[in-house]
Amino acid sequence: METRVDEIADGIYRISTFAPDVAGPAGFTFNQFLIDAEEPLLFHTGMRHLFPRVSEAVGRIVPVDQLRWLAFGHVEADECGAMNAFLAAAPRAEVAHGLQGCLVSLNDLADRPPRPLAHGETLDLGGKEVLRRRVLHLNTPHVPHNWEARVLFEETTGTLLCGDLFTQLGDGPPVTDHDLVEPALAAEEAFRQTSCLTAAVETMRSLAHLAPRTLAVMHGSSYYGDGAAALRALANGYAERFSPEVAFAARPSALAGANAPRG
Repeated sequence: METRVDEIADGIYRISTFAPDVAGPAGFTFNQFLIDAEEPLLFHTGMRHLFPRVSEAVGRIVPVDQLRWLAFGHVEADECGAMNAFLAAAPRAEVAHGLQGCLVSLNDLADRPPRPLAHGETLDLGGKEVLRRRVLHLNTPHVPHNWEARVLFEETTGTLLCGDLFTQLGDGPPVTDHDLVEPALAAEEAFRQTSCLTAAVETMRSLAHLAPRTLAVMHGSSYYGDGAAALRALANGYAERFSPEVAFAARPSALAGANAPRG
């Protein structure tokens, strides 16, 4: 596996590890995003076994012990498996997540108490020496999955840290202006990761109102361009390809195994 670092927006860095044996033969990327600010924020930590690679990559941009905030879309190993390793390496760091995620999981799982955020609350990352940054926290329950799911929107660059939305297979470029919707729909067809079709469609349409210029995608290439149009197209693609919802819920995931019930 190789871990690379690329700047996908001004002061926002994609840390990407390609795992060729995951979702073969195409392979799969696991991406983290570092916002270089007065109070640096790392979105996604990667799994525990990736901590040496990811922390080394973070250190190419800012000293790991200067990290101030750890954040992620929801509670899963690839999102926050190395959370406590980063808390140990960065004594000032706090986990910032939605209130629900803190109450349900993180108050118990995190080695230090997390900072709960309300829907629509902004986290000020400072700006005395570095360009001022603020991230907006938005709850997106069950979208793409998990009760405590959320996204962050970095206001200065218009970057939506959208987690598993727009997941793609393979090892594409760090950032692209090519259409991501069809590859994302193909990945959804394989993985069946989205837990509530109606909520997903309406949430993506709502996020389009942010008019993001960059979509920071956890698995696959990030996107630069008309993020609102991409979100609306993905919402329409979900509605057209996976409706009706009863049939969508019965589809098995490629990760469920050959003997998974098919409804």
